[in-house]
Amino acid sequence: MKTDVIIIGSGAAGLMCALQAGQRGRSVVLLDHAKKLAEKIRISGGGHCNFTNLNTRPENFISANPDFCRSALARYTPQNFIALLQKHNIGYHEKTLGQLFCDDEAEVIVAMLREECDAAGVKRFMSCEVEEIKYSPAPDNWQEKRVGHKFHVSTSRGDFNSTALVIATGGLSIPKTGATPFGYHVAEQFGIPITKLKPGLVPLTFAPDDWKPYAELTGVSLDVTVSFGKQSFRENMLVTHRGLSGPAILQISSYWQHGEPLHINLLPACDMATLLDEQKGSKKLLSNYLTQWFPKSFAEAWCAQLAGIENKPLNQYNDKQRKQIAAALHGWQITPSGTLGYTKAEVTCGGIDTRALSSKTMECIDVPGLYFIGEVVDVTGQLGGYNFQWAWASGYAAGQAV
Repeated sequence: MKTDVIIIGSGAAGLMCALQAGQRGRSVVLLDHAKKLAEKIRISGGGHCNFTNLNTRPENFISANPDFCRSALARYTPQNFIALLQKHNIGYHEKTLGQLFCDDEAEVIVAMLREECDAAGVKRFMSCEVEEIKYSPAPDNWQEKRVGHKFHVSTSRGDFNSTALVIATGGLSIPKTGATPFGYHVAEQFGIPITKLKPGLVPLTFAPDDWKPYAELTGVSLDVTVSFGKQSFRENMLVTHRGLSGPAILQISSYWQHGEPLHINLLPACDMATLLDEQKGSKKLLSNYLTQWFPKSFAEAWCAQLAGIENKPLNQYNDKQRKQIAAALHGWQITPSGTLGYTKAEVTCGGIDTRALSSKTMECIDVPGLYFIGEVVDVTGQLGGYNFQWAWASGYAAGQAV
């Protein structure tokens, strides 16, 4: 089959690219090895799809080339996607921090994108395994001859030829949704560099011996500020039997470097140095005093691990010890041993080196007609709808160019 555009990957970015290209009158073929469209959309946001964030800014994204995302994000904004929802009468609501969710199940988003693609004439081939990609570069005078570059894609559903090939195959996160390293293999085939990959938005783990005091506290949730380097997030932190999770931890995990400590302010709303000074005459145990902020089990476990300071009545601490306790509460330093990996990661950090791509079109600078969009690219959003917004924006950018 001859077509103008072949898109491999029918997730959020691939569907957006397909419908945009189809609406421009391009003939589009969408290929995916999965049986169902957009499984990651279906399971996101607890089944209600956190489809964007009203506060989207370039600063909400991680990349070795931080300015790359600016152009695409500026040209397709959260308001553009909201307008698409309104066109289809899809209800939505804001939870916290600008996060938007569907009122109904996430399936309505998938159905909307499917309808838009169908209306634009996009041909979909699901359960379609890509076996080989060949490339015929354009001759130097291709513009004169009107004969351009060509991609030849052999699949389990037949062969396809096009002048534009878009890779929208996502990263390695959540393998049960069909994630594979396919996109990175395509990049390697064409000599496109890839930045270091790692799981992002993922729970952190600790060595069993180090975590033993807290392993029985699974389910304890605390409002904290977690910091790594210059980055910090104030949200909930959840204690698990293997380590830490919750929004604050998922956020910082994308920035955390293996072997380095995290700094956790357990009481970001308090000035503990002042509060402890006010209690210097109290006979209450430190752990009991802390139960106004923490569950008793956590307060006792934390006090037991306090280096060089026993858990004793507040009136038995001197000025130096009170300052030490306050500093430890505001700067609990712990070093994770690792993460729960791609199985539990919401995204893949790293990917196709953006210095090899046009920030306006997502096209490879050295391979005309080849595009990379979505999670496979080295642009990773923070938690809260930002990764979907990158999918929409990068898909739109490529869809307007192919």
